Amino acid sequence: MKEDVQKRLGIAKKDLNSATHAVEFMDYSLTAFLCQQSVEKGLKALYIKKFNELKKTHDLFFLGRKVELPKKLLSICEELNSFYFITRYPDVSDEECSKEDAVHAIENAREVLSWIEKNI
Repeated sequence: MKEDVQKRLGIAKKDLNSATHAVEFMDYSLTAFLCQQSVEKGLKALYIKKFNELKKTHDLFFLGRKVELPKKLLSICEELNSFYFITRYPDVSDEECSKEDAVHAIENAREVLSWIEKNI
């Protein structure tokens, strides 16, 4: 399981890097989705480290509570959670991601991943 933790964390970092490139190409929905995915993979890496098992869920808030994220980061997870649905399922929302949403998502994902890395 140890290599799975490092592999997931590495992919989480790559997703965040890809998000920063996507925003440069004005693909704001993709940016937001990649930020959500980055945090999800990072949280799953930490979850595996703590519990030696994989929890199959896309709910960042649930995963964050389980790995004991600080309150501020749990709030970020709630915000990023919405991007999973908004960007993938057009029937869920008519909202589109703006540049501001995308840049904010990158900042938030960086903050959560930084905490995860310190706790792995």
